[in-house]
This record gives sequence, structure tokens and C-alpha cells, in this order.
Amino acid sequence: MSGTLIGEASIEVSLSQAILLYCDRNNAPLYATMHTVSEDPKSRRPTIQAGRPVDRVALIQALTGLGERAAAESGYLSGTVLSVSPHAVTWWCPTAPRRVYFDCEELGKRSRVVPHPSLVFQAALDGFRVFALPDDSRPTPDTALFEPPYFNTWNDGKICIGTAHVPGQVSVSAVPGWEAGFFDSAFTHPNHGKQRLSYPNGEFAFWRDMLAGVHDSGFPREVLVPTEWTLGALIANRPGRSAA
Repeated sequence: MSGTLIGEASIEVSLSQAILLYCDRNNAPLYATMHTVSEDPKSRRPTIQAGRPVDRVALIQALTGLGERAAAESGYLSGTVLSVSPHAVTWWCPTAPRRVYFDCEELGKRSRVVPHPSLVFQAALDGFRVFALPDDSRPTPDTALFEPPYFNTWNDGKICIGTAHVPGQVSVSAVPGWEAGFFDSAFTHPNHGKQRLSYPNGEFAFWRDMLAGVHDSGFPREVLVPTEWTLGALIANRPGRSAA
């Protein structure tokens, strides 16, 4: 297998071993076996061979090695990075004017620099999320998160990536690429789900006014809608007002 991205490097790898997990009815792993994998010389189809029980030491060694390679790379962490784990990078984007792009029937093809609220982004192995913040201060684990006031977002801050160009890895060094993938893509439609903002006549009226310069003095935070998420809950990947 060529071109597999491990951390920052693309290296050659091959399928040589497999760990099979045996679970109970609740999908909780109870037992594991380790198997060698052979390859048919003609079809190159892999075949899992007979296995042996996995002992605790071997399992810990395998998972530790994988965790070291899967984790975000080490390096300088800027003041905007809030959390780094093997599965996600979470960061803060302070309030600032940024360009937005729209391409939809109701607003047309338009672009303008407008004020944005402070935001929290999370790029994870299972998706890309964004939430709004109620003020300009650096968020703490207890900080309440608000719905993102943007098109192309789902419940729980999930971003509909669509045709956006985002990095192929989750790492601190890739943060600028994830931000660019969000801000440089055109907003095309509000997604179904919970209310994203509170504004007379809805989201189209809000963004029509934003594009017209009605709120150029600053993003109107009174339109933000609260969620049941806190920053700590987002980092722990568990919705709720507490990360515990």
C-alpha cells in the first residue's frame, strides 16, 4: 500500500497482522486474538490465518505504538490551540472581520468581508465542527458553546464539508488549512435541524443584512442560540454542560 499518511510522512506499508475483537451483546470487547495475514501471490487478496489469544502486554504494546503514530505531531502550541488528542485538535478563533462567500438562489453569488463572532473549531477523525462563543475571552472548559450562525452546518456544530478543500490529516500544523476550508467555501443553504440563529425573518434576512453592512460595527451576539455543549464536553466528545 503506497502513499499512506502516517503523521507528517507518506510511507509504504503492508497488511501483515490483524487483531480480532470478540464482543458481548452491548458491543463491549471481551476477548481478542492476533492473526498473521498472508497474501495470495496471484490475486494479492489478503487472508487472515489462524490466530492466538492476545495477552495484555502484547495488546498494550500494539496500541501504544499505534497511538504514538496516530497522535497529532509534537511542536509549538499557539495560544489559540485549546486541546490536542490522538483523535482531535480543538482551537479558538478570536472575533475578527473575515470574508464570506454565498452561492444560493435567495442571496445570489455574493462575497463581502463581515464581522464574525469568536469561534471554536474542532477537526477530528470523525468530522469537522464549529461553535460560536458569547464573548471575546479565551474559552475555558466551562464556557458555554452556541450554535454556529452559518449555512451548511448541522446539529452539534457539525460542518457539511461538501466540496470544501480540507486537509487530509488532523494535526496542529493543519489548523490553517481547516480554517481556510471553512471560510473560503461558499455557503449554499441552511441545513435542516435546530435553529442556528435568532433574527427577525430568519437566517436569509440576517445574512442579507450582514452582506449589506448593517452590522459592520460588530457581530450582533444577541442573535446567537445556546446549545447544550460546553468546551469541556466538546473536548471529551460528550454533549452536556459538564465534561465529567
